[in-house]
Amino acid sequence: MKRRVAFFGSPSYALPCLEALWSHHLLAAVISQPDQPQGRGLALRSPPVAERARALGLPLFQPSKLRDPAQLEPLLAELAGLQVEVGVTCAYGQILPKKLLSALPYGVINAHASLLPRYRGAAPIQWALIRGERVSGVTLMQTEPGLDSGPVLLQRALAIPEGWDAVELSEALAQLSAELVIAGLDQLDALTPTPQDPQLASLAPKLSREDGRIRWEESAEQIVNRHRGVQPWPGSFTFWRGQRLKVAQLRAGPEVGLGESGEVLAVRSAGGVLVRAGTGNAAGSVELLAVQPESRSATSAAEWLRSHGAIGIRLG
Repeated sequence: MKRRVAFFGSPSYALPCLEALWSHHLLAAVISQPDQPQGRGLALRSPPVAERARALGLPLFQPSKLRDPAQLEPLLAELAGLQVEVGVTCAYGQILPKKLLSALPYGVINAHASLLPRYRGAAPIQWALIRGERVSGVTLMQTEPGLDSGPVLLQRALAIPEGWDAVELSEALAQLSAELVIAGLDQLDALTPTPQDPQLASLAPKLSREDGRIRWEESAEQIVNRHRGVQPWPGSFTFWRGQRLKVAQLRAGPEVGLGESGEVLAVRSAGGVLVRAGTGNAAGSVELLAVQPESRSATSAAEWLRSHGAIGIRLG
């Protein structure tokens, strides 16, 4: 049965959901974030979902603040006129007010990129990788005013391949989100909402730039996991003589017996630079492969070391 759907989404992550709804249901309206100034010229640029909605000729709405009654009421009138039955959200970027959630016959369902109640919040993919999770997934939930706290309708797990970063995991979960949304809409009348256990909840707040800083006192595994989780933003970085040093590529190195956290131990024949990771008995290392000093081009870690330091320096 085809439903009349209003889709709420903004970034490229939400495009597979948009395309799936366009193909399988009656996509009556698209709601996305407003256009934003970007680049040196500060030209206005639309979110990817808004661009695609225009290309498809769909009714598009871009309220800046849905909690503002002056913006919410006209949207509710439009959705009523379009006879929307259910709302679907995927990476929209605004909290939906209670009045909107209760205005549609089937309310609003949300595709969230984690196995709720774990990793509620804005960056579930990134924090799952930073925390070293081996399984992620998507939850289809009935949206309520709380933060990703609504009852679960469907879930689908995804084993995380070794070495995947946030870019690769995002691509996979975006496709899985689209599949789960269609499955949920196809059986919407038969789904049984299951309340989440708040005792099992964990948070995944929006990343800050500081989240990309390498903590050399952590184990090599933890440093590599953080690096995977902060791609492409904010990216990994450390400091050398007060200057930020971006780390474009790294990997776990061999066990080592000496050195302090952040100390450069050796240059490897392939061009990598070994740096001591961990403290005490956690005697590991991380191999830096490619770095980028401030205001300079990216280079191999070995080339940077030859120009700016020597074995025994400490990064921090």
